[in-house]
Amino acid sequence: MDEDRAESTVPSCVSLKSDWSKGGMIDFRIVLMIYYRWKSLVHLCSGGDLQEVIEGHKISLKRRCEHVTEGTHEAGSGTLLNKIYTELYITEGQSEEVDTQHEVRQLERTSKKNIQDTPIKCQDIFKVLSEQQRHIRVVLTNGVFSLDWAEGLENQDISLVLPLSCRELNLIRDEQHSLLSLLHVFHPTLQKIRAEDLKTVWKLLFIFDGLDESRFSLGFNKHQVISDVTQVSSVEVLLVNLIQGNLLPSALIWITSRPAAAYQIPPSCVDRITEVRGFTDSQKEEYFRRRFSDEDLSKRIISHIKASRSLHIMCLIPVFCWITAIVLEDMMTRDQRGELKKQKYGGKQRPGKLTEDDKDLLLKLGRLAFEHLEKGNIMFYSEDLERCGLDVSEVSVFSGVCTEIFKRESVIFQKSVYCFVHLSIQEFLAAVYMFHRYTRKDTAVINQFLKYSEPVTSLDDFLRRALMKSLTSENGHLDLFVRFLHGLSLESNQRILGGLLDQTENHPETIQKVLYNLKEENKTLMSSIGSLN
Repeated sequence: MDEDRAESTVPSCVSLKSDWSKGGMIDFRIVLMIYYRWKSLVHLCSGGDLQEVIEGHKISLKRRCEHVTEGTHEAGSGTLLNKIYTELYITEGQSEEVDTQHEVRQLERTSKKNIQDTPIKCQDIFKVLSEQQRHIRVVLTNGVFSLDWAEGLENQDISLVLPLSCRELNLIRDEQHSLLSLLHVFHPTLQKIRAEDLKTVWKLLFIFDGLDESRFSLGFNKHQVISDVTQVSSVEVLLVNLIQGNLLPSALIWITSRPAAAYQIPPSCVDRITEVRGFTDSQKEEYFRRRFSDEDLSKRIISHIKASRSLHIMCLIPVFCWITAIVLEDMMTRDQRGELKKQKYGGKQRPGKLTEDDKDLLLKLGRLAFEHLEKGNIMFYSEDLERCGLDVSEVSVFSGVCTEIFKRESVIFQKSVYCFVHLSIQEFLAAVYMFHRYTRKDTAVINQFLKYSEPVTSLDDFLRRALMKSLTSENGHLDLFVRFLHGLSLESNQRILGGLLDQTENHPETIQKVLYNLKEENKTLMSSIGSLN
Protein backbone atom coordinates (compact mmCIF):
# COMPACT_ATOMS: atom_id res chain seq x y z
CA MET A 1 0.00 0.00 0.00
CA ASP A 2 1.36 3.39 -0.92
CA GLU A 3 2.19 5.52 2.07
CA ASP A 4 1.08 8.78 0.43
CA ARG A 5 -2.33 7.44 -0.41
CA ALA A 6 -5.41 8.56 1.46
CA GLU A 7 -7.85 6.43 -0.44
CA SER A 8 -8.20 2.71 -0.02
CA THR A 9 -6.84 -0.22 -1.82
CA VAL A 10 -9.57 -1.72 -3.90
CA PRO A 11 -10.51 -4.79 -1.89
CA SER A 12 -9.71 -8.27 -2.95
CA CYS A 13 -13.06 -9.87 -3.34
CA VAL A 14 -16.52 -9.09 -4.48
CA SER A 15 -19.48 -10.64 -6.06
CA LEU A 16 -23.17 -10.64 -6.50
CA LYS A 17 -25.81 -13.14 -6.55
CA SER A 18 -29.51 -13.04 -6.29
CA ASP A 19 -32.23 -15.37 -5.16
CA TRP A 20 -34.45 -14.14 -7.96
CA SER A 21 -31.86 -14.26 -10.70
CA LYS A 22 -29.62 -17.22 -11.16
CA GLY A 23 -31.00 -20.23 -9.48
CA GLY A 24 -28.87 -20.47 -6.53
CA MET A 25 -26.44 -17.72 -6.31
CA ILE A 26 -24.17 -19.00 -3.71
CA ASP A 27 -21.55 -17.56 -1.49
CA PHE A 28 -18.65 -16.23 -3.30
CA ARG A 29 -16.38 -13.27 -3.47
CA ILE A 30 -14.84 -11.64 -6.49
CA VAL A 31 -11.82 -9.44 -6.42
CA LEU A 32 -12.88 -6.35 -8.25
CA MET A 33 -9.66 -4.41 -8.56
CA ILE A 34 -9.87 -2.18 -11.57
CA TYR A 35 -6.84 -2.19 -13.80
CA TYR A 36 -7.06 0.63 -16.29
CA ARG A 37 -5.45 0.32 -19.70
CA TRP A 38 -5.03 4.05 -19.76
CA LYS A 39 -3.93 4.54 -23.38
CA SER A 40 -7.20 3.22 -24.76
CA LEU A 41 -9.46 5.67 -22.92
CA VAL A 42 -11.23 8.37 -24.88
CA HIS A 43 -10.84 11.75 -23.22
CA LEU A 44 -14.25 13.36 -23.41
CA CYS A 45 -13.53 16.54 -21.50
CA SER A 46 -11.65 19.63 -22.49
CA GLY A 47 -9.76 22.26 -20.61
CA GLY A 48 -6.32 22.04 -19.08
CA ASP A 49 -7.47 21.88 -15.46
CA LEU A 50 -10.00 19.10 -16.00
CA GLN A 51 -7.60 17.10 -18.13
CA GLU A 52 -5.01 17.39 -15.39
CA VAL A 53 -7.55 16.13 -12.84
CA ILE A 54 -8.38 13.12 -15.01
CA GLU A 55 -4.73 12.24 -15.48
CA GLY A 56 -4.13 12.50 -11.73
CA HIS A 57 -7.09 10.20 -11.06
CA LYS A 58 -5.78 7.67 -13.59
CA ILE A 59 -2.37 7.61 -11.93
CA SER A 60 -3.97 7.15 -8.49
CA LEU A 61 -6.16 4.25 -9.65
CA LYS A 62 -3.35 2.61 -11.55
CA ARG A 63 -1.09 2.78 -8.50
CA ARG A 64 -3.56 0.99 -6.28
CA CYS A 65 -4.69 -1.54 -8.83
CA GLU A 66 -1.58 -2.71 -10.62
CA HIS A 67 -0.46 -4.83 -7.65
CA VAL A 68 -2.73 -7.51 -6.19
CA THR A 69 -2.45 -9.92 -3.28
CA GLU A 70 -3.40 -13.57 -2.90
CA GLY A 71 -4.62 -15.33 0.20
CA THR A 72 -3.16 -13.98 3.44
CA HIS A 73 -0.50 -11.76 1.89
CA GLU A 74 -0.48 -8.29 3.44
CA ALA A 75 -1.24 -5.27 1.31
CA GLY A 76 2.03 -3.95 -0.06
CA SER A 77 3.44 -7.41 -0.69
CA GLY A 78 1.46 -8.01 -3.84
CA THR A 79 2.33 -9.18 -7.33
CA LEU A 80 1.90 -7.35 -10.61
CA LEU A 81 -1.58 -8.04 -11.93
CA ASN A 82 -0.36 -8.75 -15.45
CA LYS A 83 1.91 -11.47 -14.12
CA ILE A 84 -0.77 -13.62 -12.47
CA TYR A 85 -4.04 -12.55 -14.11
CA THR A 86 -5.97 -15.48 -15.54
CA GLU A 87 -9.17 -15.01 -17.53
CA LEU A 88 -12.33 -16.15 -15.74
CA TYR A 89 -15.44 -17.81 -17.11
CA ILE A 90 -18.28 -15.28 -16.92
CA THR A 91 -21.75 -15.89 -18.30
CA GLU A 92 -24.87 -13.85 -18.85
CA GLY A 93 -28.17 -15.32 -17.78
CA GLN A 94 -29.77 -17.18 -14.96
CA SER A 95 -30.50 -20.74 -14.02
CA GLU A 96 -33.87 -22.40 -14.40
CA GLU A 97 -34.19 -23.34 -10.76
CA VAL A 98 -33.94 -21.14 -7.71
CA ASP A 99 -30.97 -22.29 -5.69
CA THR A 100 -29.42 -20.49 -2.77
CA GLN A 101 -26.92 -23.15 -1.84
CA HIS A 102 -23.50 -22.51 -0.42
CA GLU A 103 -20.68 -22.38 -2.99
CA VAL A 104 -19.11 -25.60 -1.73
CA ARG A 105 -22.43 -27.41 -2.13
CA GLN A 106 -22.75 -26.04 -5.65
CA LEU A 107 -19.44 -27.65 -6.51
CA GLU A 108 -21.00 -31.02 -5.79
CA ARG A 109 -23.03 -30.66 -8.94
CA THR A 110 -20.91 -31.13 -12.02
CA SER A 111 -23.33 -29.38 -14.35
CA LYS A 112 -26.05 -26.76 -14.31
CA LYS A 113 -29.07 -26.27 -16.54
CA ASN A 114 -29.36 -22.71 -17.77
CA ILE A 115 -31.93 -20.86 -19.77
CA GLN A 116 -29.01 -18.89 -21.09
CA ASP A 117 -25.36 -19.72 -20.85
CA THR A 118 -23.76 -16.99 -22.89
CA PRO A 119 -20.08 -16.38 -22.15
CA ILE A 120 -19.33 -12.69 -21.76
CA LYS A 121 -16.04 -10.92 -21.28
CA CYS A 122 -15.57 -8.64 -18.32
CA GLN A 123 -14.97 -5.61 -20.53
CA ASP A 124 -18.23 -6.29 -22.42
CA ILE A 125 -20.69 -6.35 -19.54
CA PHE A 126 -22.20 -2.98 -20.53
CA LYS A 127 -22.35 -3.73 -24.25
CA VAL A 128 -25.72 -4.54 -25.79
CA LEU A 129 -25.82 -7.96 -27.46
CA SER A 130 -27.06 -8.12 -31.05
CA GLU A 131 -30.46 -9.56 -30.11
CA GLN A 132 -31.00 -7.10 -27.28
CA GLN A 133 -32.56 -3.68 -27.72
CA ARG A 134 -32.49 -2.28 -24.21
CA HIS A 135 -29.83 0.04 -22.86
CA ILE A 136 -27.55 -1.61 -20.27
CA ARG A 137 -27.11 0.75 -17.32
CA VAL A 138 -27.11 -1.37 -14.13
CA VAL A 139 -25.27 -4.70 -13.98
CA LEU A 140 -25.32 -7.20 -11.12
CA THR A 141 -22.42 -9.61 -11.11
CA ASN A 142 -23.56 -12.94 -9.77
CA GLY A 143 -20.98 -15.45 -8.77
CA VAL A 144 -20.10 -18.49 -6.81
CA PHE A 145 -16.41 -18.32 -6.48
CA SER A 146 -13.83 -16.44 -4.55
CA LEU A 147 -11.24 -14.58 -6.55
CA ASP A 148 -8.10 -13.17 -5.01
CA TRP A 149 -6.78 -11.14 -7.88
CA ALA A 150 -8.10 -8.48 -10.15
CA GLU A 151 -10.30 -8.36 -13.18
CA GLY A 152 -9.25 -6.26 -16.20
CA LEU A 153 -11.60 -3.55 -17.46
CA GLU A 154 -11.23 -2.01 -20.92
CA ASN A 155 -14.22 0.16 -21.83
CA GLN A 156 -12.89 2.63 -24.33
CA ASP A 157 -15.88 4.95 -24.16
CA ILE A 158 -15.75 5.37 -20.38
CA SER A 159 -13.82 8.41 -19.28
CA LEU A 160 -13.97 8.02 -15.51
CA VAL A 161 -14.13 4.88 -13.34
CA LEU A 162 -15.19 5.45 -9.73
CA PRO A 163 -14.78 2.43 -7.42
CA LEU A 164 -16.63 2.76 -4.11
CA SER A 165 -15.93 -0.09 -1.71
CA CYS A 166 -18.81 -0.95 0.60
CA ARG A 167 -16.43 -2.03 3.34
CA GLU A 168 -15.08 1.53 3.29
CA LEU A 169 -18.49 3.17 2.98
CA ASN A 170 -19.34 1.42 6.26
CA LEU A 171 -16.86 3.70 7.99
CA ILE A 172 -18.99 6.76 7.19
CA ARG A 173 -22.43 5.16 7.34
CA ASP A 174 -23.50 7.54 10.12
CA GLU A 175 -22.35 10.66 8.26
CA GLN A 176 -24.20 12.91 5.81
CA HIS A 177 -22.74 13.57 2.35
CA SER A 178 -23.65 14.72 -1.10
CA LEU A 179 -22.58 12.50 -3.98
CA LEU A 180 -19.99 15.10 -4.95
CA SER A 181 -18.49 15.28 -1.46
CA LEU A 182 -18.51 11.47 -1.25
CA LEU A 183 -16.33 11.29 -4.35
CA HIS A 184 -14.02 13.93 -2.91
CA VAL A 185 -13.60 11.87 0.27
CA PHE A 186 -12.87 8.56 -1.45
CA HIS A 187 -11.00 9.97 -4.43
CA PRO A 188 -9.04 13.04 -3.24
CA THR A 189 -7.53 13.46 -6.71
CA LEU A 190 -10.99 14.60 -7.87
CA GLN A 191 -11.21 17.58 -5.50
CA LYS A 192 -11.44 20.01 -8.43
CA ILE A 193 -14.37 18.20 -10.03
CA ARG A 194 -17.52 20.35 -10.11
CA ALA A 195 -21.17 19.31 -10.04
CA GLU A 196 -21.73 20.36 -13.66
CA ASP A 197 -18.78 18.21 -14.75
CA LEU A 198 -20.42 15.08 -13.34
CA LYS A 199 -23.77 15.87 -14.93
CA THR A 200 -22.75 16.95 -18.41
CA VAL A 201 -19.17 16.20 -19.36
CA TRP A 202 -18.27 12.58 -18.69
CA LYS A 203 -19.49 9.06 -19.15
CA LEU A 204 -19.07 7.65 -15.66
CA LEU A 205 -18.86 4.13 -14.29
CA PHE A 206 -19.58 3.62 -10.57
CA ILE A 207 -18.46 0.30 -9.13
CA PHE A 208 -20.11 -0.64 -5.83
CA ASP A 209 -17.69 -3.26 -4.65
CA GLY A 210 -19.02 -5.90 -2.26
CA LEU A 211 -22.59 -5.01 -1.39
CA ASP A 212 -22.54 -8.08 0.85
CA GLU A 213 -19.95 -6.33 3.02
CA SER A 214 -22.16 -3.31 3.66
CA ARG A 215 -23.74 -2.70 7.04
CA PHE A 216 -26.53 -0.47 5.86
CA SER A 217 -29.90 -1.32 4.35
CA LEU A 218 -31.05 -0.12 0.97
CA GLY A 219 -34.68 0.94 1.18
CA PHE A 220 -35.93 1.21 -2.38
CA ASN A 221 -39.58 1.71 -1.44
CA LYS A 222 -39.25 4.38 1.21
CA HIS A 223 -36.49 6.88 0.68
CA GLN A 224 -35.79 10.50 -0.10
CA VAL A 225 -35.65 11.24 -3.84
CA ILE A 226 -32.44 13.05 -4.78
CA SER A 227 -31.47 14.30 -8.24
CA ASP A 228 -28.86 16.93 -7.35
CA VAL A 229 -25.27 15.74 -6.83
CA THR A 230 -24.75 18.51 -4.26
CA GLN A 231 -27.74 17.55 -2.09
CA VAL A 232 -26.72 16.07 1.28
CA SER A 233 -28.15 12.81 2.61
CA SER A 234 -27.12 9.44 4.07
CA VAL A 235 -24.88 7.03 2.18
CA GLU A 236 -27.64 4.46 1.63
CA VAL A 237 -30.01 7.09 0.21
CA LEU A 238 -27.33 8.23 -2.23
CA LEU A 239 -26.74 4.65 -3.38
CA VAL A 240 -30.45 3.97 -3.89
CA ASN A 241 -30.89 7.13 -5.97
CA LEU A 242 -27.86 6.28 -8.09
CA ILE A 243 -29.10 2.76 -8.76
CA GLN A 244 -32.64 3.94 -9.56
CA GLY A 245 -31.34 6.60 -11.92
CA ASN A 246 -32.55 9.65 -10.02
CA LEU A 247 -28.93 10.74 -9.62
CA LEU A 248 -26.83 10.88 -12.79
CA PRO A 249 -29.24 8.80 -14.92
CA SER A 250 -26.66 8.35 -17.70
CA ALA A 251 -23.99 6.91 -15.38
CA LEU A 252 -23.23 3.19 -15.55
CA ILE A 253 -23.54 1.15 -12.34
CA TRP A 254 -21.73 -2.12 -11.59
CA ILE A 255 -22.78 -3.85 -8.37
CA THR A 256 -21.26 -6.99 -6.93
CA SER A 257 -22.35 -8.89 -3.85
CA ARG A 258 -22.80 -12.18 -2.06
CA PRO A 259 -26.20 -13.90 -2.23
CA ALA A 260 -27.47 -12.81 1.15
CA ALA A 261 -27.37 -9.16 0.07
CA ALA A 262 -28.78 -9.56 -3.44
CA TYR A 263 -32.38 -9.28 -2.28
CA GLN A 264 -31.77 -5.59 -1.56
CA ILE A 265 -31.70 -4.78 -5.28
CA PRO A 266 -35.16 -4.99 -6.94
CA PRO A 267 -35.17 -6.84 -10.30
CA SER A 268 -36.74 -3.78 -11.93
CA CYS A 269 -33.54 -1.83 -11.26
CA VAL A 270 -31.27 -4.32 -13.03
CA ASP A 271 -30.61 -4.43 -16.78
CA ARG A 272 -28.19 -7.36 -16.83
CA ILE A 273 -27.16 -10.18 -14.54
CA THR A 274 -23.82 -11.90 -15.00
CA GLU A 275 -22.30 -14.79 -13.12
CA VAL A 276 -18.66 -15.53 -12.49
CA ARG A 277 -18.29 -19.29 -12.77
CA GLY A 278 -14.65 -19.42 -11.71
CA PHE A 279 -12.11 -21.38 -13.72
CA THR A 280 -12.76 -23.75 -16.57
CA ASP A 281 -10.42 -26.76 -16.81
CA SER A 282 -8.11 -24.96 -19.24
CA GLN A 283 -8.08 -21.83 -17.05
CA LYS A 284 -7.05 -23.90 -14.03
CA GLU A 285 -4.02 -25.12 -15.95
CA GLU A 286 -3.24 -21.60 -17.13
CA TYR A 287 -3.27 -20.37 -13.54
CA PHE A 288 -0.66 -22.92 -12.42
CA ARG A 289 1.52 -22.27 -15.47
CA ARG A 290 1.48 -18.56 -14.69
CA ARG A 291 2.02 -19.22 -10.99
CA PHE A 292 5.22 -21.25 -11.49
CA SER A 293 8.05 -20.35 -13.81
CA ASP A 294 9.35 -23.93 -13.45
CA GLU A 295 7.54 -25.74 -16.27
CA ASP A 296 8.27 -29.20 -14.85
CA LEU A 297 6.84 -28.20 -11.45
CA SER A 298 3.65 -26.81 -12.97
CA LYS A 299 3.18 -30.01 -15.02
CA ARG A 300 3.56 -32.20 -11.93
CA ILE A 301 1.08 -30.10 -9.98
CA ILE A 302 -1.48 -30.11 -12.80
CA SER A 303 -1.10 -33.88 -13.15
CA HIS A 304 -1.64 -34.38 -9.41
CA ILE A 305 -4.78 -32.22 -9.42
CA LYS A 306 -6.25 -34.12 -12.36
CA ALA A 307 -5.67 -37.40 -10.51
CA SER A 308 -7.90 -36.25 -7.63
CA ARG A 309 -11.51 -35.66 -8.66
CA SER A 310 -12.39 -33.74 -5.49
CA LEU A 311 -9.35 -31.49 -5.73
CA HIS A 312 -9.97 -30.89 -9.42
CA ILE A 313 -13.55 -29.82 -8.73
CA MET A 314 -12.57 -27.56 -5.81
CA CYS A 315 -10.05 -25.76 -8.04
CA LEU A 316 -13.01 -24.19 -9.82
CA ILE A 317 -12.66 -21.69 -6.97
CA PRO A 318 -9.50 -19.60 -7.51
CA VAL A 319 -8.67 -19.39 -3.81
CA PHE A 320 -8.44 -23.20 -3.75
CA CYS A 321 -5.99 -22.98 -6.64
CA TRP A 322 -3.89 -20.66 -4.50
CA ILE A 323 -4.06 -23.00 -1.49
CA THR A 324 -3.22 -26.00 -3.67
CA ALA A 325 -0.29 -24.16 -5.24
CA ILE A 326 1.19 -23.27 -1.84
CA VAL A 327 0.82 -26.80 -0.43
CA LEU A 328 1.99 -28.75 -3.47
CA GLU A 329 4.92 -26.44 -4.15
CA ASP A 330 6.18 -27.02 -0.61
CA MET A 331 5.69 -30.79 -0.81
CA MET A 332 7.31 -31.15 -4.21
CA THR A 333 10.32 -28.94 -3.56
CA ARG A 334 11.08 -30.63 -0.22
CA ASP A 335 11.04 -34.11 -1.73
CA GLN A 336 11.40 -34.11 -5.48
CA ARG A 337 11.10 -37.88 -5.79
CA GLY A 338 8.64 -38.64 -3.01
CA GLU A 339 5.12 -39.70 -3.89
CA LEU A 340 2.52 -37.08 -3.02
CA LYS A 341 0.00 -38.08 -0.38
CA LYS A 342 -3.65 -38.40 -1.33
CA GLN A 343 -4.96 -37.54 2.16
CA LYS A 344 -3.99 -35.15 4.91
CA TYR A 345 -3.38 -37.54 7.79
CA GLY A 346 -2.07 -41.08 7.59
CA GLY A 347 0.13 -43.65 9.27
CA LYS A 348 1.53 -42.49 12.58
CA GLN A 349 1.25 -38.81 11.77
CA ARG A 350 -0.46 -36.74 14.43
CA PRO A 351 -0.95 -32.99 14.52
CA GLY A 352 1.01 -31.08 17.14
CA LYS A 353 -0.68 -30.09 20.36
CA LEU A 354 -1.93 -26.54 20.64
CA THR A 355 -0.74 -24.33 23.46
CA GLU A 356 -3.30 -22.84 25.86
CA ASP A 357 -2.72 -19.43 24.28
CA ASP A 358 -3.40 -20.90 20.84
CA LYS A 359 -6.63 -22.47 22.07
CA ASP A 360 -7.77 -19.25 23.69
CA LEU A 361 -7.05 -17.25 20.54
CA LEU A 362 -8.76 -19.73 18.21
CA LEU A 363 -11.87 -19.87 20.38
CA LYS A 364 -12.06 -16.07 20.43
CA LEU A 365 -11.77 -16.09 16.65
CA GLY A 366 -14.45 -18.79 16.65
CA ARG A 367 -16.76 -16.55 18.64
CA LEU A 368 -16.11 -13.71 16.17
CA ALA A 369 -16.76 -16.09 13.28
CA PHE A 370 -19.99 -17.43 14.77
CA GLU A 371 -21.56 -14.15 15.88
CA HIS A 372 -20.97 -12.54 12.49
CA LEU A 373 -21.93 -15.62 10.48
CA GLU A 374 -25.36 -15.36 12.08
CA LYS A 375 -25.53 -11.69 11.05
CA GLY A 376 -24.24 -12.39 7.56
CA ASN A 377 -21.05 -10.35 8.04
CA ILE A 378 -17.80 -11.44 6.41
CA MET A 379 -15.79 -8.28 7.13
CA PHE A 380 -14.95 -7.12 10.64
CA TYR A 381 -13.74 -3.91 12.23
CA SER A 382 -11.60 -3.24 15.30
CA GLU A 383 -14.61 -2.86 17.56
CA ASP A 384 -15.92 -6.27 16.45
CA LEU A 385 -12.66 -7.95 17.44
CA GLU A 386 -12.53 -6.13 20.76
CA ARG A 387 -16.04 -7.29 21.67
CA CYS A 388 -14.81 -10.87 21.33
CA GLY A 389 -11.77 -10.25 23.52
CA LEU A 390 -9.28 -9.93 20.65
CA ASP A 391 -6.64 -7.23 21.05
CA VAL A 392 -5.83 -6.00 17.55
CA SER A 393 -2.57 -4.50 18.78
CA GLU A 394 -1.24 -7.93 19.72
CA VAL A 395 1.00 -9.47 17.09
CA SER A 396 -0.31 -12.92 18.06
CA VAL A 397 -3.58 -12.30 16.24
CA PHE A 398 -1.72 -12.16 12.93
CA SER A 399 1.09 -14.63 13.55
CA GLY A 400 1.73 -18.22 14.49
CA VAL A 401 -1.32 -20.46 14.26
CA CYS A 402 -3.50 -17.70 12.77
CA THR A 403 -1.19 -16.59 9.97
CA GLU A 404 -2.96 -18.57 7.26
CA ILE A 405 -6.60 -18.07 8.31
CA PHE A 406 -7.06 -14.44 9.34
CA LYS A 407 -5.89 -11.31 7.58
CA ARG A 408 -5.94 -7.55 7.87
CA GLU A 409 -6.34 -5.04 5.07
CA SER A 410 -5.73 -1.32 5.30
CA VAL A 411 -8.49 0.89 3.99
CA ILE A 412 -9.37 4.55 3.88
CA PHE A 413 -8.88 6.90 6.87
CA GLN A 414 -5.89 4.79 7.99
CA LYS A 415 -8.30 2.23 9.43
CA SER A 416 -8.23 -1.53 8.96
CA VAL A 417 -10.75 -4.21 8.15
CA TYR A 418 -10.34 -7.89 8.96
CA CYS A 419 -11.58 -11.12 7.44
CA PHE A 420 -10.96 -14.83 7.27
CA VAL A 421 -9.11 -15.89 4.16
CA HIS A 422 -12.21 -17.78 2.96
CA LEU A 423 -15.83 -18.04 4.09
CA SER A 424 -15.47 -21.78 4.75
CA ILE A 425 -12.82 -21.03 7.39
CA GLN A 426 -15.20 -18.65 9.13
CA GLU A 427 -17.90 -21.34 9.02
CA PHE A 428 -15.55 -23.99 10.39
CA LEU A 429 -14.32 -21.86 13.30
CA ALA A 430 -17.91 -20.85 14.05
CA ALA A 431 -18.77 -24.56 14.34
CA VAL A 432 -15.72 -25.17 16.57
CA TYR A 433 -16.85 -22.37 18.89
CA MET A 434 -20.46 -23.59 19.06
CA PHE A 435 -19.43 -27.22 19.67
CA HIS A 436 -17.05 -26.03 22.39
CA ARG A 437 -19.95 -24.18 24.04
CA TYR A 438 -21.99 -27.39 23.87
CA THR A 439 -19.28 -29.49 25.54
CA ARG A 440 -18.99 -26.83 28.26
CA LYS A 441 -22.79 -26.82 28.70
CA ASP A 442 -23.05 -23.09 28.01
CA THR A 443 -26.85 -23.01 27.89
CA ALA A 444 -26.99 -19.23 27.46
CA VAL A 445 -25.08 -19.25 24.15
CA ILE A 446 -26.78 -22.44 22.91
CA ASN A 447 -30.30 -21.24 23.68
CA GLN A 448 -29.61 -17.84 22.13
CA PHE A 449 -28.59 -19.60 18.92
CA LEU A 450 -31.29 -22.28 18.77
CA LYS A 451 -34.13 -20.05 20.01
CA TYR A 452 -35.72 -22.97 21.90
CA SER A 453 -37.31 -22.68 25.33
CA GLU A 454 -36.71 -26.35 26.19
CA PRO A 455 -33.16 -27.33 27.23
CA VAL A 456 -30.99 -29.47 24.96
CA THR A 457 -31.08 -33.04 26.27
CA SER A 458 -28.42 -34.84 24.22
CA LEU A 459 -25.92 -34.53 21.39
CA ASP A 460 -28.35 -35.81 18.77
CA ASP A 461 -30.97 -33.36 20.06
CA PHE A 462 -28.47 -30.49 19.80
CA LEU A 463 -27.48 -31.40 16.24
CA ARG A 464 -31.11 -31.91 15.19
CA ARG A 465 -32.08 -28.46 16.43
CA ALA A 466 -29.05 -26.89 14.72
CA LEU A 467 -30.09 -28.60 11.49
CA MET A 468 -33.64 -27.29 11.82
CA LYS A 469 -32.27 -23.80 12.44
CA SER A 470 -30.20 -23.95 9.24
CA LEU A 471 -33.22 -25.02 7.19
CA THR A 472 -35.04 -21.80 8.11
CA SER A 473 -32.38 -19.74 6.34
CA GLU A 474 -33.51 -18.51 2.92
CA ASN A 475 -29.97 -18.22 1.55
CA GLY A 476 -28.45 -21.28 3.22
CA HIS A 477 -25.84 -19.27 5.12
CA LEU A 478 -25.72 -21.89 7.92
CA ASP A 479 -25.54 -24.98 5.69
CA LEU A 480 -21.80 -25.62 5.83
CA PHE A 481 -21.64 -24.51 9.46
CA VAL A 482 -24.07 -27.32 10.37
CA ARG A 483 -22.09 -29.80 8.29
CA PHE A 484 -18.96 -28.90 10.22
CA LEU A 485 -20.91 -29.16 13.47
CA HIS A 486 -21.90 -32.74 12.67
CA GLY A 487 -18.35 -33.61 11.68
CA LEU A 488 -16.98 -32.23 14.95
CA SER A 489 -19.22 -34.61 16.90
CA LEU A 490 -16.99 -37.53 15.85
CA GLU A 491 -14.24 -38.45 18.29
CA SER A 492 -11.80 -39.06 15.44
CA ASN A 493 -12.14 -35.45 14.29
CA GLN A 494 -11.90 -34.14 17.84
CA ARG A 495 -8.54 -35.90 18.20
CA ILE A 496 -7.27 -34.31 14.99
CA LEU A 497 -7.87 -30.85 16.45
CA GLY A 498 -5.13 -31.42 18.98
CA GLY A 499 -7.08 -30.77 22.16
CA LEU A 500 -8.97 -27.69 20.99
CA LEU A 501 -12.25 -29.42 21.85
CA ASP A 502 -13.17 -31.56 24.82
CA GLN A 503 -13.75 -35.07 23.50
CA THR A 504 -17.26 -36.46 23.78
CA GLU A 505 -18.12 -40.09 24.27
CA ASN A 506 -20.41 -41.00 21.41
CA HIS A 507 -22.29 -44.23 21.92
CA PRO A 508 -23.30 -46.15 18.77
CA GLU A 509 -26.96 -45.45 19.45
CA THR A 510 -26.27 -41.69 19.52
CA ILE A 511 -24.60 -41.82 16.12
CA GLN A 512 -27.51 -43.86 14.77
CA LYS A 513 -29.97 -41.23 16.04
CA VAL A 514 -27.97 -38.46 14.35
CA LEU A 515 -27.93 -40.40 11.07
CA TYR A 516 -31.65 -41.10 11.36
CA ASN A 517 -32.40 -37.39 11.88
CA LEU A 518 -30.33 -36.44 8.84
CA LYS A 519 -32.07 -39.03 6.65
CA GLU A 520 -35.53 -37.97 7.82
CA GLU A 521 -34.85 -34.30 7.13
CA ASN A 522 -33.48 -35.20 3.71
CA LYS A 523 -36.67 -37.14 2.92
CA THR A 524 -38.79 -34.19 4.02
CA LEU A 525 -36.74 -31.79 1.93
CA MET A 526 -36.91 -33.97 -1.19
CA SER A 527 -40.66 -34.37 -0.72
CA SER A 528 -41.08 -30.58 -0.53
CA ILE A 529 -39.02 -30.08 -3.70
CA GLY A 530 -41.11 -32.73 -5.47
CA SER A 531 -44.36 -31.01 -4.55
CA LEU A 532 -43.05 -27.71 -5.91
CA ASN A 533 -42.18 -29.31 -9.23
